[in-house]
Amino acid sequence: MSETTHPLLPMALLERAAETLRILAHPHRLRICELLLEERVPVKVLTEQLGIAGNAVSQHLNIMKAHGILGCEREGKTVFYRVIDPRPAWLLGCIRGHGQDQVDTASGRDGTAREK
Repeated sequence: MSETTHPLLPMALLERAAETLRILAHPHRLRICELLLEERVPVKVLTEQLGIAGNAVSQHLNIMKAHGILGCEREGKTVFYRVIDPRPAWLLGCIRGHGQDQVDTASGRDGTAREK
């Protein structure tokens, strides 16, 4: 076994991280978080922006709310959701960075020529 240059993370921390990743590991849930990072949004608007059935949106929202990722507020008949956990913003930042790396590599902007 090779030696690491940094201390290993505690297993409890890795377990919590894995649970968060499991909850967020769905494209619609990631998109919901992306939409909710800047402002609170009503369910109807989320449904329109995602282009999926309202019951599917509600299921995703309920899962993330149950795990403390989202919070909601009711104003009359309208329910607004917002991100209350900082981890989705961090994860989306990692995805953006990794995605840009893939775009740069595919387009040859990393200094290497690409053959088709």
